[in-house]
Amino acid sequence: MPDPAPLDPTPILRASAIEAGYGRVQVLWGAGLEVRPRESVVLLGANGAGKTTLLKVIVGLLPAWRGSVRLDTDDVTAWRTDRRVRRGIAYMSEIGVFPGLSIDENLRVGGQFIEKSALKHRMGELYADFPDLAHRRGALAGSLSGGQRKMLGIAKALASSPRLLVMDEPSAGLSPLFVGQVIEVLNRFRASGLAMLIAEQNIAFLDLADRVFTLDGGRIRFEGSVKELEADDSLQRTYFGLS
Repeated sequence: MPDPAPLDPTPILRASAIEAGYGRVQVLWGAGLEVRPRESVVLLGANGAGKTTLLKVIVGLLPAWRGSVRLDTDDVTAWRTDRRVRRGIAYMSEIGVFPGLSIDENLRVGGQFIEKSALKHRMGELYADFPDLAHRRGALAGSLSGGQRKMLGIAKALASSPRLLVMDEPSAGLSPLFVGQVIEVLNRFRASGLAMLIAEQNIAFLDLADRVFTLDGGRIRFEGSVKELEADDSLQRTYFGLS
């Protein structure tokens, strides 16, 4: 497990006392977390815990009923998603790609809010980082294997050169081999200084974590280091059986 890098104490993201849900069904009950620059945070929880709902509130895809979301010092709770993206946040959903678009088109969608010249340069960098995608840039995303689609989803999210990458279940649908490859790729970008918030139920992603939050029943139950999580007997019984 990598040693955590020195962290800027000022959060790039702070979600506070979030309450949200769908229709009349409340899913989140005062949930909150923060991510500092260059920090990798894992939001750990089982299916149905509210992880996706919290991420959607953070990126503006779902309104908060109560609470606030801040990027740096700005309250962005009422901002549209595209405005948050322009401020340096990128979101990778569980699906991650548009299956009916080519690899190249997916990357262009991911980088649609940056200048064309900057996007061209960025795509060149991403194709160098993901050579398997470069060799098939005209292929439809729907024709790729599950692992290749996940790599494309990561590349698409990174096309805008974000400061913070928010990911929902990057392990979904992958074999343990491909999960390991995804973690290896994310570790490379983590080393370059990219801040990450990763919602997962697969504890393998704790290898990426500077800090961990656990979510259960729409409430944050734990915040701390991986070592502190491993030392908590009740949390170990609850979460370390997840795969």
